[in-house]
Order: sequence, then structure tokens, then C-alpha cells
Amino acid sequence: MSAHFVTSTGTDIGKTFVTAGLIRYLRNAGQPVNALKPVVSGYDSSVVETSDPAVLLRALGRQVSADEVDTIAPWRFRAPLSPDMAAAREGRNVDFDKLIDFSRAAVKSATGMLFIEGVGGIMVPLDGKRTVLDWMAALDIPLLLVVGGYLGAISHTLTALDVLRQRKLTIAAIVVSESERGTVELDDTVASIARFSDTIEVVGLPRLPGGLTEHPAFARIASLL
Repeated sequence: MSAHFVTSTGTDIGKTFVTAGLIRYLRNAGQPVNALKPVVSGYDSSVVETSDPAVLLRALGRQVSADEVDTIAPWRFRAPLSPDMAAAREGRNVDFDKLIDFSRAAVKSATGMLFIEGVGGIMVPLDGKRTVLDWMAALDIPLLLVVGGYLGAISHTLTALDVLRQRKLTIAAIVVSESERGTVELDDTVASIARFSDTIEVVGLPRLPGGLTEHPAFARIASLL
């Protein structure tokens, strides 16, 4: 069993795309794999097919249904805001202790690779006191850090690395997911981050043409987990 937490420097960077790509790669290699995205904001049940949980379920070869979504994403909120704010709009909250118990139970029962995908960036608030960073620290499993290739991404990545190192969290790999309409060459971003990442390998994942979901980078990332 191996469990990894997929996190990022921000929202809409590519966590779900990377996680789904790794799921497909591992399944094609005949390896057991499962994934969770326990907390989701910006979730619209009327267009569930385009949601992040649906992307993960399809990659897992599972039906996209209300029951299946509830299995992998029990904390869902409609507003596209940080979970604490999105939950408050619905008179709800993210019960941090239950979130940790849910995540730990999944890690304990996993029979193959398990991906737990976070929400937003590493410091996104989950409630009035805790952030995604606290969630990751409580689980203390290796991280897959997904970052962008936009102008400014290098600084954001190095800031994230510093914070994660302060909490003594293990980073299995850094994935630079090429940003749409980015003005910086992907290879340049990868090389720059790698100069500061010590022994953590940095893998570049280019933007893929519409409809394509496979790339050799997924095999490289999987080998680092």
C-alpha cells in the first residue's frame, strides 16, 4: 500500500488532471489504484459530469453517480470559494476531525496506490482555524506537489516548499503543469525550480491537445511515488 496527498500552490493548477493521468497510467499497468477528493468547492450537482470527482471516477473506471461521488467527495459545496467560506454560505462546516478520520481510514484500508487530492492550495482554510496544510500534517503521508508554469509560479513554488519543509512533510515529487497561455517556457520553469528543490525531482507536464490524456511524464511521476 502507498498513499500520497496531491496538493498545489493554488486553485486551477492541474491537481485533478495530474491525479487522473496517474490513475489511468497505473490502471493500464495493471496496478490497483484508488482516489479521493474529500473536499470540493464550486460543485454544481446539475453539471456533475464536469466536476473534479467525476473526472477521478471516470479515470478509475467507475460510474459517475450521486452515490459514487458521495463515496469519494463527501464534503461538497456549491460556491467557488475556500471551503470555510463556501460551507458557511450553506450553514455548514468542514468537520476537521471527521475529515482526518475519513482520510486515515482510507489510507489504512488501501490495497494499492491511493491518491488523496486536496482542495485549492496548501494554505486554503478548511474552517476557522485549520488549513489544508494542517490536514496534510495530520496524515503525514508523502506529497505530490503540483505547480503551474505561469509567470510567478517559481516564487509561489519555492514559498510552498519552504512552508512544507518547516512542517517536516515529505515531498515525493514536484510536477510543473504547464499553464494555459503561459509566457514562460516549461523547461525553463522546471530547471529553475530544480535548482532550489534539493533532492526532490521536478517533472514537467506540457499542455496536452484537446482530448488527449496520456503523456510519458505520467510514467516518470509514477516511478517517483
